[in-house]
Amino acid sequence: MTPEEPIKTFSRLGTFLEQFSDPEKASGYISPWLEELNIRFFQPLELEIQNSRIHNPWFTENNVRKALGSIGKSLRPEKLAGWLEKYKLPDLSADRKTIAVIMAGNIPLVGFHDMLCVLLSGHNLLAKLSAKDERLPKMIAEIAGYLNNDYERRIRFADGVLKNFDAIIATGGNNTSRYFEFYFGNSPHIIRKNRNSAAILDGSESSRELQCLSDDVFRYFGLGCRNVSKLFIPGEYDMGPLISAFESYRHYADHHQWANNYEYQRAVHLIDRVPHLDNGFVIMREDASPASPISVINYEKVETTSDAFKNVRSQEDAFQCIVGKQGLAEGITPFGNTQDPALDEYADNIDTMEFLLNL
Repeated sequence: MTPEEPIKTFSRLGTFLEQFSDPEKASGYISPWLEELNIRFFQPLELEIQNSRIHNPWFTENNVRKALGSIGKSLRPEKLAGWLEKYKLPDLSADRKTIAVIMAGNIPLVGFHDMLCVLLSGHNLLAKLSAKDERLPKMIAEIAGYLNNDYERRIRFADGVLKNFDAIIATGGNNTSRYFEFYFGNSPHIIRKNRNSAAILDGSESSRELQCLSDDVFRYFGLGCRNVSKLFIPGEYDMGPLISAFESYRHYADHHQWANNYEYQRAVHLIDRVPHLDNGFVIMREDASPASPISVINYEKVETTSDAFKNVRSQEDAFQCIVGKQGLAEGITPFGNTQDPALDEYADNIDTMEFLLNL
């Protein structure tokens, strides 16, 4: 298979999906193939976006549009080509294996990247969807299959027990991963566990950077592994500007599930007399753990940013992204970029494409 065919297919899918990130955006001329795709799929996907919160209250219309827009941008031709140039894609006549993918449902379409990798690596996909996100992946698969009949034949969804597969990619929590290891440990596999993300602050952040950090914290209600749940701050750090930046997400207080979690955590912290800051919709507490409950952000005081990096390195399996000012260190994620990962920013830092191509 030459790179041109999959790049063409998925870049067209990306162009289609980008339309949904801003429904008010005026559209000019569109190519015939996009017009054809819109006639068949635009209204069904638009309806699915608007109804997503009915099936999963965490999947608000705004968050689903954000996920579709992020995927769409990542599938631009130059980004696909730049990503794939380091790999040798198989010929269409190559033997195909069946890859089972157990997808998570914490944020909309979180399993799309695995779907993309399986198809581009020349294999067949057997997807086991989360009940929390089982409608959007099926629709995206239908659109991909319409763009390329080969993909239509190569995508299947499992309703029951997974069987007849050659390798597996499974994403779940730390407890779930133990079951995955037990049941699938004898097959070639990637098994992912819980991860969180952290931000390293030194007090010199601009109001714009702090606003971008609030997106890293709160986008998708903080449910993703790329969401910042832990802050490293200097001992005399002024929380005022940070709390002010968080105000753009005050509408979360009106979201039923978020509000329930916040009220519960607020009661627990008050009853247990745990020192904390409370702005009316999120709690900030001093806690060394990388993970925090919904509506809670942990922070840890450090003397220097070097101390923060030492802490991160000692728990590197616990972190997905480290956010901070550009130039702070190699591999640092700039503020506001955690939810727009590049195609080569693999979950758990495991190269999924390399794994699949070497089977």
